[in-house]
Amino acid sequence: MLGGVIALAGLAALVAAMVPVGPDWLAGAGAVAVVSVYTCALAARTGGRPVVFGALALALGVVVVVADEPVLCTGAAVMTCVVSAVLAVMATVPAVKFVGAAREAVVAVLIAAVGALATVGFAPAITLARFEYVTLGLAILGAFAVVFRLGAGLHGLGRRGVVTVLVGTLVLAGTLAYAELLRRYGTPGLVATLLDGVVWSREHLGAFPRPIESVLGIPALAWGCHMRARRRQGWWVCAFGVAATAPVAQALLNPAISLAESGLSVLYGVVVGLAVGFVLIRVDLAVTGPRGSRARRAEEAAAARPEPARTAALQ
Repeated sequence: MLGGVIALAGLAALVAAMVPVGPDWLAGAGAVAVVSVYTCALAARTGGRPVVFGALALALGVVVVVADEPVLCTGAAVMTCVVSAVLAVMATVPAVKFVGAAREAVVAVLIAAVGALATVGFAPAITLARFEYVTLGLAILGAFAVVFRLGAGLHGLGRRGVVTVLVGTLVLAGTLAYAELLRRYGTPGLVATLLDGVVWSREHLGAFPRPIESVLGIPALAWGCHMRARRRQGWWVCAFGVAATAPVAQALLNPAISLAESGLSVLYGVVVGLAVGFVLIRVDLAVTGPRGSRARRAEEAAAARPEPARTAALQ
């Protein structure tokens, strides 16, 4: 309860700083409050020591804000972004039906969105592409390190789990590699052709969804939460959800994109990603589930693999 109050107070300070209303120190204070609560919550959720890590994050955050050194502010922003992305995934719970899976994806995005405000609240001095790659990489490593324990190690994957992780890794690597190759080596004609759709979407719809969020992150969250109600391997799928929560936590760092466009981009990514996730869930049920509506309802009634509540430790 206390953590929730502190997080809400920090969020209010961050929103006031963006308006802007109030003294200049509101952004830093709000960022410190949010990252401290998030660090404490992540430690509690993963079976660590929330008081110790929360106090450490608070102390480091205060030092960063008081010192106001660009290097320290950037480091704090990296930590905030990574913690927010990982916590957003770890805070999800199993979902028996697609509606519940969609709810969990939205919850994860909202948690990461608050982290986005805290990340920009530290006013980091960054190279945008480098910051995005570093935070995404660290978030992926952090999520898989936690899931490694939750999933009882690699031997808990099973054959289907191994295939799922390999496919997810290939999609992640392919998306990042394609974007980087296009940015560095793409011919002007090819880039212009591919960007036509992006330009049309931004002009007529107000934004364009991030591909990594739409194609991998949100579908992984929805399908993973749905799978966790039935099999423990669902955690390995959920780990790829940081491909959505990390970009959301980075969303406000690009000064060339307005707040409204950033929000619409995240919203469109959620909508497209949930559509992809729905297809994945239906295919999974068609391949592994029982046939017929009555048998499917019986399967849903039996899909009750126990997990702790959202605010309880997973181990």
